[in-house]
Amino acid sequence: MITTVITFLIVFCILVIVHEYGHFLAAKKSGILVREFSVGMGPKIVDLKRRGTTFTLRILPIGGYVRMAGLDEEDEELKAGQPVVLTTNSAGVVTTINTSEKFRSAVGVPLIVTKFDLQDALFIEGYENGDEGATKRFAVGHDATIVEKDGTEVRIAPRDVQFQSASVWRRLLTNFAGPFNNFILAIVVFALMGILQGAVPSNSNQVQVIDNGVAQKAGVRNNDRIVAVDGQKTQNWSAISKAVSSHPKQSITLKLQKNGKTRSVRVTPKAVNNGQKKVGMIGIQSSMTTNLGSRIMYGFTGTWQMTKALFSALAQMLHGFSLNDLGGPVAIYATTSKATQQGFNAVLYILGFLSLNLGIVNLLPIPALDGGKILLNLIEVVRRKPMKMETENMITLVGFGFLMLLMLLVTWNDIQRYFF
Repeated sequence: MITTVITFLIVFCILVIVHEYGHFLAAKKSGILVREFSVGMGPKIVDLKRRGTTFTLRILPIGGYVRMAGLDEEDEELKAGQPVVLTTNSAGVVTTINTSEKFRSAVGVPLIVTKFDLQDALFIEGYENGDEGATKRFAVGHDATIVEKDGTEVRIAPRDVQFQSASVWRRLLTNFAGPFNNFILAIVVFALMGILQGAVPSNSNQVQVIDNGVAQKAGVRNNDRIVAVDGQKTQNWSAISKAVSSHPKQSITLKLQKNGKTRSVRVTPKAVNNGQKKVGMIGIQSSMTTNLGSRIMYGFTGTWQMTKALFSALAQMLHGFSLNDLGGPVAIYATTSKATQQGFNAVLYILGFLSLNLGIVNLLPIPALDGGKILLNLIEVVRRKPMKMETENMITLVGFGFLMLLMLLVTWNDIQRYFF
């Protein structure tokens, strides 16, 4: 139980952090200020400031996030009537605005805020030392920081470093970078699997048969090459799999080659449920290769094969949607539990599979997902002007509400599936 929980948390955190790190790198390259990069959620344990970004470790090990300037609620950090302590440099320019009562330094200028602008004019004014006889105005440095209520110190967000100030193409690339990082992780994981397990599917038309399967009973033998199915040439495993799966309970002819000899056999694939669709199976699998180059390239070939399978599953959902086609944190936990019992390679497989899933699903054109944001970017390119912020926020809010509702339904369905 403990091992499963730890494995689940590690897998989940890797997926989210790798995704968010993609956004982080792209934002930095695009001139967008990343105010905070958090590992974990909830109360902060420790933080570290590097090159304008505050890196935080938080107590709940359930993912992480990046806060980009202009996308978080800066206005909630400072309000009129709020007591703060200002730290200034030798020129009297504010370098730190401390809003935290728990982490307030004794050194600084006490101020009751009356007015401020930390985006354009960069100033703060108020009653110094509680003297309400006159307000005093302070210039705020472009790279000044603000200490939040929990003690986290982050940069302020001037207009020129905000997300919306970057060009539409830079914003699009920043939105795409998260899923892209998940694709990279999947490639790395499958390449590592290929190296560790010693052999990978060759994707040739040479096959291995499963004992007592339809193919074996029909006369197919190990290392036979299936060169055609019902007259259609099959040069690799993908072509064989596609041809056989499309004929459930339908008699087909396999043209076989081995040791220079050719023969034909007829088989009738079993009908097996695959989501809402029945597919044909005859009890064969791809032959394996131990070639080191092929094992390393499995990072690409394995990722590509799984990508095609995932898109095929998405296409099937369009013809008949069911909550059983989806899985949330409960399903991930259940799957991780089984993988943990099977060993390290099984956990790697789940990590690669989930990373690829996360990348593809995030690119779906649904508001609040990266794909929805990219769609809005493309609409902006076509219109040659940005959408009104209020409209974009409303679209994102509706999309977020839809995702939250779907997550609740999927989670409840998963609990019933796996525990009842």
